[in-house]
Amino acid sequence: MGTAARGEKGGFSFDLCRRNDMLCKKGMKLPGFLKTGTTIVGLVYEDGVILGADTRATEGPIVADKNCEKIHYMAPNIYCCGAGTAADTEAVTDMISSQLQLHRYATGRESRVVTALTLLKTHLFGYQGHVSAALVLGGVDVTGPHLHTIYPHGSTDTLPFATMGSGSLAAMAVFESQYKEGLKRDEGIKLVCDAICSGIFNDLGSGSNVDVCVITKGKTEYLRNHQLPNPRTYISSRGYAFAKGHTEVLSTKITPLKKLVAVAEGDAMEE
Repeated sequence: MGTAARGEKGGFSFDLCRRNDMLCKKGMKLPGFLKTGTTIVGLVYEDGVILGADTRATEGPIVADKNCEKIHYMAPNIYCCGAGTAADTEAVTDMISSQLQLHRYATGRESRVVTALTLLKTHLFGYQGHVSAALVLGGVDVTGPHLHTIYPHGSTDTLPFATMGSGSLAAMAVFESQYKEGLKRDEGIKLVCDAICSGIFNDLGSGSNVDVCVITKGKTEYLRNHQLPNPRTYISSRGYAFAKGHTEVLSTKITPLKKLVAVAEGDAMEE
């Protein structure tokens, strides 16, 4: 949707909508939409920022990895949760992380969250949404704690709490009913875990464990597999405990190997 031409009255111009409709009628196929399979969240608490993510990676209806890492390192004081295509989230966060490292070498100063935000949204906007990376960026710098969401097309939000991914609605329901300003550390971690668990139990694309990252001034804690909401209910290493002779053998038939070879050769000759 474009804006009005210079000199005309302000408002919206629907020329591009008509153009797109014309292209569709001529056979051009519109780009499809990719469904993300993740629950990622973040909130600002009393002393900093807490990020959370589930650990399920899916490939269509298949669970490809039951314990992957979705909270990516950006800088010592900045981390980023990723939803969307796993390869895109890994590549984008790694690339911007290296640029932040070079910036710290050049300036000799701690990276600022707004710098990471600008680099990420500029990169994603340039690809017009074809890089499928939906991100929750959090960190603490000289100006205090910051939490941002970045959409695949490059738009951003700055919020006290945020959710993204296919389980985001279930997680947001928990945040909107329980979040309050000035949360303590343990309260914040529990709320993040509850939000991720809500996504895990209400969204098929989210599952397994809960990862948490707590960022405060001068300190970062990455709590890998902090909560295990889906423990195994059986122990597979013990094997079966059936008593010997428990299953009765009804009949036994032994076919000599020579007879099988003869039959096979006869079949081959017939062909």
